[in-house]
Amino acid sequence: MPLFSTPTQFAALALVFVAGWLFGLASHPGGKKWKARYLAERDAHGAAKKDSDLRAAAAEKRAVEAEHENARLVKEAAVVPVAAPVVERRPVIDTVARSEVRPAYARPAYRADGTKRGWFDFDQRR
Repeated sequence: MPLFSTPTQFAALALVFVAGWLFGLASHPGGKKWKARYLAERDAHGAAKKDSDLRAAAAEKRAVEAEHENARLVKEAAVVPVAAPVVERRPVIDTVARSEVRPAYARPAYRADGTKRGWFDFDQRR
């Protein structure tokens, strides 16, 4: 039979484990070491947070400046008139016959005798 088999037994085991952990912390002498480490970590976290806040504020300031510069450039571009493009419109005349347009390597789907070539018809091209 297993040592712990019911949920009540597991709950009692967890309670005893937590109680022993708390009793060990309470009976530990001093605690200067972890307090010093905690204070050092708190100060380092505060410095990192302050640094990240300063960098975020600087990035926001650069973004606002870039938006103002963009608006100024758009306003300047709107003032300068641009000449209309010169487009010569001529009709397109097809002077090449259709047989000349087709590349020389293309084979027709039907042979000269009227039969259709197959998928795997690898004989000489005509």
